[in-house]
Amino acid sequence: MSLLPLLNSRFAAALSAVGAPDAQPLVQAASRPEFGDYQMNGVMGAAKALKLNPRELAQKIIDAVDLAGIASTLEIAGPGFINIKLDNAYLAAYVETALKDEHLGVEQSPAQHVMVEYSSVNLAKEMHVGHLRSTIIGDALARVQSFVGMSVTRQNHVGDWGTQFGMLVAFLIEEQQSGNAELALKDLEGFYRRAKARFDEDENFANTARDYVVKLQGGDAEVNALWQRFVEVSLSHCNAVYQKLNVLLDDGDVRGESFYNNDLPIIVDELREQGLLVESEGAQVVFLDEFKNKDGEPQASIIQKKDGGYLYATTDLGAIRFRVRELKIDRCLYVVDARQALHFQQLFTIAKKAKFAPENVSLEHIAFGTMMGEDGKPFKTRSGDVVKLVDLLDEAQERAFALVSEKNPGLDEATRREIANAVGIGALKYADLSKSRTTDYIFNWNAMLSFEGNTAPYLQYAYTRVKSIFRKVSDYDQNAAIVLTEPAEHALALELARFSDVVHAVAKDSQPHLLCAYLYSVATMFSRFYENCPVNQDGVTNASRLKVCDLTAKVLAAGLNLLGIKVLEAM
Repeated sequence: MSLLPLLNSRFAAALSAVGAPDAQPLVQAASRPEFGDYQMNGVMGAAKALKLNPRELAQKIIDAVDLAGIASTLEIAGPGFINIKLDNAYLAAYVETALKDEHLGVEQSPAQHVMVEYSSVNLAKEMHVGHLRSTIIGDALARVQSFVGMSVTRQNHVGDWGTQFGMLVAFLIEEQQSGNAELALKDLEGFYRRAKARFDEDENFANTARDYVVKLQGGDAEVNALWQRFVEVSLSHCNAVYQKLNVLLDDGDVRGESFYNNDLPIIVDELREQGLLVESEGAQVVFLDEFKNKDGEPQASIIQKKDGGYLYATTDLGAIRFRVRELKIDRCLYVVDARQALHFQQLFTIAKKAKFAPENVSLEHIAFGTMMGEDGKPFKTRSGDVVKLVDLLDEAQERAFALVSEKNPGLDEATRREIANAVGIGALKYADLSKSRTTDYIFNWNAMLSFEGNTAPYLQYAYTRVKSIFRKVSDYDQNAAIVLTEPAEHALALELARFSDVVHAVAKDSQPHLLCAYLYSVATMFSRFYENCPVNQDGVTNASRLKVCDLTAKVLAAGLNLLGIKVLEAM
């Protein structure tokens, strides 16, 4: 069992034994080493209910709690906190067990079907920096859910339907007639801008585009084939970005808006049958008492427009209905910009009312803030244009290559490129993932590529530093017992034993920055351990310490992999 659940369960039993069965213990990591390893809170509330002195109750709890072989000391601090110091032998056994476990001690949860919807690009355009956060946060969360034992479905809910595709198909036909189609599709952003300009400036072209929308929706074979080609080209652009980003999405994870198109009239009918849908100014809407406008009236969520067209909300309802009924999901994480909060609040409310998702299915908006430029405004090029994501990734790799070449000029170019690609992309991702996802943050190349502080390059180097120890040791007794005697050994082993609790916290709350902070702490603890606890002294290898090093490397590699960041055996 992971440390926190174990300690909480033992203290819960102790509270029950002393007459406070309803009191909930709250065990958390101690804020400072002198307070021990963990601290149990909750005594004051229980003492108040029992009309006892908190310190007196704390002593009764200490006398009742069964932590034999787990804790070496339990001490009362302040008005009734209980400080807990774990036993060295217990931590040593924990490290030993984790080393032999493919999940490194991370407890496997009862399997649920978890869907993570992320990236969700508009296929009419190339991916830009605005897609970065959803893509990398979602990918990290999907990896974490898998690691704790969930059955995970990744979902790329791409925008592949709508009026803009009539415009794009019409323009593609023009480009085909002039023999420029293949060249034009290589620059999707430019293609879209030119098509939009034609649509805005030429009424005949605009009418043709509208005709193609009707044909597309009506299933016209020729127009559908051109639309399909455009989708395939767009997805190939996305896949190139995903590969460069080391993100696990591929074509098999795509289920776009068009997939739900035939279900939309059924959604309208089902909402009407349940008495949720009313007509308002010609449109079909759901009024939600849970959301009021400025006049205190129920807010309207439009399901079908006056002209018969559908909205994102309708498609999203169709997606929920399909995912619950056909895919049998238990939990769905929507990794989408915080500015869409109201949309998701209303969407989830309607889905529950319509019973498209029963109460036991968890629908969660995993909101995130904006990536800002140095000027504090949303990140753009100097000319004010949106930055293509592939251009940003290329720049990250080039900047890292210059840095690696400066530090290791003797390495051949291929090796420097390999290191630079891992460091550059890793730095970009970690700079984002290490921030609380709900906050905006300032994009800064120098900070993210630094080999000092809480950065990917620092953690990647920490991993290679641990691995380098093993290259200096020809052989050691892998069956030797782990023995922890020094404070730095205890601190590192304790941090390694926390891996399971941290990963489960990320799985529960969808906050990848908790894992980043943990990995930085592991690297910091290892540095202190390495300075104070020689692994190889006077030609004699300390096998116990080498095994602790082994788990350190494995935890760093596994943790970075959960974030989608590569490690290198040498840098």
